[in-house]
Amino acid sequence: MELQFLGATGTVTGSKYLVRHGTAKVLVDCGLFQGFKQLRLRNWEPLPAAPAEIDAVLLTHAHIDHSGYIPLLARQGFRGKVFCTSATFDLCKVLLPDSGHLQEEEAEYANRHAFSKHKPALPLYTREDAERCLRLFSPQAFSESFEPVPGLQARLDPSGHMLGSSFIRLSDGQRSILFSGDIGRPNDPVLKAPAQVDGADYLVVESTYGNRTHEPSDALEKLAEVINRTSARGGVLVIPAFAVGRAQSLLYSIYLLKQRGLIHHLPVYLDSPMATDATRIYHAHRSEHRLSPEECEGMCHAATIVNKAEDSKALSAKRGPMVIISASGMATGGRVVHHLKAFAPDRRNTILFAGYQAGGTRGATILSGAPTVRIHGEDVPVRAEVDALENLSAHADAGEILAWMRGFSQMPRQTFVTHGEPQAADTMRGRIEHELGWPAAVPDYLQTVELP
Repeated sequence: MELQFLGATGTVTGSKYLVRHGTAKVLVDCGLFQGFKQLRLRNWEPLPAAPAEIDAVLLTHAHIDHSGYIPLLARQGFRGKVFCTSATFDLCKVLLPDSGHLQEEEAEYANRHAFSKHKPALPLYTREDAERCLRLFSPQAFSESFEPVPGLQARLDPSGHMLGSSFIRLSDGQRSILFSGDIGRPNDPVLKAPAQVDGADYLVVESTYGNRTHEPSDALEKLAEVINRTSARGGVLVIPAFAVGRAQSLLYSIYLLKQRGLIHHLPVYLDSPMATDATRIYHAHRSEHRLSPEECEGMCHAATIVNKAEDSKALSAKRGPMVIISASGMATGGRVVHHLKAFAPDRRNTILFAGYQAGGTRGATILSGAPTVRIHGEDVPVRAEVDALENLSAHADAGEILAWMRGFSQMPRQTFVTHGEPQAADTMRGRIEHELGWPAAVPDYLQTVELP
């Protein structure tokens, strides 16, 4: 068995792992690169294995940095099945077409305003490509073995990162490999804790927060402070948020704050049709989260939904006080980019980040304190207050990852640390070696290793 690292090396995006077993080729995760241009250019490069030669794809979860390459893979000839949980499939039915639509929209905008170097600018894939690839999906139940290709057994166990997210364990009867995907938090207010698994002969583990510990502060309290502070000066609070996972956590938090009378009365808008669809999916998969039917209903009605593009444009023209939650979470595209363009220059406003910002994204630029941010070919001044709500992250921190690993009954022969910026991944590698006594390594992009 061979393992090749096609993404999530030196970065938190582009998750793709190619497993070769005999003549079979299986991809674990199939995500898009985001952030720095040199990373995004990899989305246009051919894979080491021709898509038509790949026999199956297994998805840990639906986020675009783990699933967003599937429409392109299918367009280029992949005809196998995509195995994932039922909730992951439901979310991919929302996320992937939206990803194709956003790419078409951004290419059209770039061509209309002539700020792209490409003549014409083209989308990586279209909404139609994304909708077509959904026919290849084959949902599987949690904690039940299945055979994605002959001679290889797979099992999905809940990872607690988002609805449907899973750890993936592959075994050929002689050796096993466990992919962590993204690991959730044990005390997340919405999602249930990650399942404790037995381990495997080989482990591929994420390290997004491999060099950090989440603040012990109360995320609800800080959110209330930011909302009230911005409202008091008549400002607009813009929260870039992933449409799946983070948006729902924010809506639930705002629902609780309203229930407890901890925030001023002000309008709250969810400007993301995709987030609206994803929120409804929480009703359909109640066994995977902690919310009661009443809390789920409260979360769904915590904000006014903005569906139409013209209503979103009108929102950018309004003034505060108000709260706007809009995708994408790292401000790489989508409606939030237009809101940032409108509201970042005003000191009365606040931009609040509620999750990890990958290097090279607009979110990372703004959070770093840059005086301007590049949007639609313009340098937009950032005069608004900028803050971060770290404790709302859906990723386990370094201590939580290590605690999960300590629960293994089997010590891996080798641990591969991926899905982290270089410092985070290397810090996690060092802690695994020194605190657990396990052999660990940080693989390079396109590196291939034998799994004896």
